[in-house]
Amino acid sequence: MKIVVQVKLMPEAEQAAALRSTLRTVNDLACWVSQVAFARGVPREYELRRHTYLHLKAVGLGAQAAQHVIKKVRDVYTTLHANLRAGHLGRPKSRRRVKAESKPIVFRPEAAQPYDDRCLSWQYDQQTVSIWTMAGRIKNVSFVCAADTLKTLRDYRKGESDLIERDGVFYLIATCDVPEAEQYEPDGFIGVDLGIVNIATTSTGYQAAGRGPGRYRKRQLTLRAKLQKKRTKSAKRRLKERSRREQRHVKNTNHIIAKTIVTEAERTSAGISLEELKGIRQRVRLRKPQRVTLHSWAFAQLGDFIVYKARRAGVPLVYVDPAYTSQTCCECQHIDKRNRVDRGLFICRGCGVVAHADRNASHNIARKGEAVWTAGRESRVPATP
Repeated sequence: MKIVVQVKLMPEAEQAAALRSTLRTVNDLACWVSQVAFARGVPREYELRRHTYLHLKAVGLGAQAAQHVIKKVRDVYTTLHANLRAGHLGRPKSRRRVKAESKPIVFRPEAAQPYDDRCLSWQYDQQTVSIWTMAGRIKNVSFVCAADTLKTLRDYRKGESDLIERDGVFYLIATCDVPEAEQYEPDGFIGVDLGIVNIATTSTGYQAAGRGPGRYRKRQLTLRAKLQKKRTKSAKRRLKERSRREQRHVKNTNHIIAKTIVTEAERTSAGISLEELKGIRQRVRLRKPQRVTLHSWAFAQLGDFIVYKARRAGVPLVYVDPAYTSQTCCECQHIDKRNRVDRGLFICRGCGVVAHADRNASHNIARKGEAVWTAGRESRVPATP
């Protein structure tokens, strides 16, 4: 299983200047390669290399750095075409799609630059790296990270690492190939109902309320609007300081929720049953005031966190269809739209059971998870006559 870990570089003044100059240069050249690719109809990587490699070498890039710049450009066009085919940028001839197709892709000056083991070497005991720059290879660049991050790097780092600059600070994002734990046979399943008012509700009784994150998001939105309205230098400085703060807060909250769910499943030798919510933003129609809330809902990130933590712990995990889970009684399986009295109350029209709506849905998801797990284990080979 591949995960990424991030370390913070602590370069001296001359080292920082070399790193900054290198990022600016390689991203300027990536913009030039992008223009060449766009003008030639985005050829395959080998053909694109034939048109650009000699020029990149002539302006001072090393062989490996030139290869990485070309591959980086080809990869972003591959991603763009995949998004176009999937319809993520709108229908053909829509304004957003035409804008994406009508001009070359541009790289930010501080965008990530990949490094392989020929351009970057790690010294874990000294917590330093040796890295290629336009000014030559610089050594003894210090980095800092948590103790478990250093252990993960030492034991499992494999493949490329990305150098990025964020708000004047340099980071290395390294890929680690961590072995998965062996899956055990689950003794039942924990259903997880995802929502906005309650971020996650499990069939075991755990409930992560969304009231706190909702208030925090609203407070950040109000503060950003006030600062943007002022248009002063100090307001712009404050906006820059606060950038990504909400994103980090949501990410930390999702990590805590995911760890709680996976730890409970591991402790009770249970599996985890998650809703398959892909495409929900395209399926659901909401009024304008509700759209911000829906599009700020980081359910995909929470689901990804639960998945990778479960794989590392060896916890079985299945996805189920969420259809009718909020309208079905977990006791008698009676389905009726009127069973859902309001957002938080469920009263079955069949047997009269009263329950919290999210808790009832989580039990239905757990039941579906058991059915999916059992169906996956059943043999499809015809019986021998």
